[in-house]
Amino acid sequence: MLNKDEKYMKQALAQAKKAAGIGEVPIGCVIVYEDKIIARGYNRRKTDKNTLSHAELTAIKKASRKLGDWRLEGCTMYVTLEPCQMCAGAIVQARMDRVVIAAMSPKSGCAGSILNLLQMDEFNHKVEITTGVLEEECSEFLTNFFTDLRKRLRIEKELGKDETVENQML
Repeated sequence: MLNKDEKYMKQALAQAKKAAGIGEVPIGCVIVYEDKIIARGYNRRKTDKNTLSHAELTAIKKASRKLGDWRLEGCTMYVTLEPCQMCAGAIVQARMDRVVIAAMSPKSGCAGSILNLLQMDEFNHKVEITTGVLEEECSEFLTNFFTDLRKRLRIEKELGKDETVENQML
């Protein structure tokens, strides 16, 4: 039986799968308040053509709207990949109580990998962090996404600029 963190991380992974379904980097997020999901988000940067369309920022915006406050005290965020510096900063600014992370991001993570913006002594708010929840499942999903993407790009390059994989399949 899944524990509470695993249960909600499965929901974040479902959001990541939505992102993958539209060709986005598969990162998903849910925010929980009083044991209920109040917001969901997934990566949409390419789709929206917007740097700010990260899963975490989308979910924070929805949660703030749901609670009617910019402060998300009492909330826990579940995210499939360690937040970047922008998202980590927004999490601190939103006064989130806790963040549960599946996979760490050694090249861009700011919840402990490169630095830890969520728990800096210099800030007036610190966020509790739990890592490794469904790590293997989420990491594997990300790895498979990027492996498939590299294969597709290599095939498209071999076919030439005028013929994409999609055109070859028609």
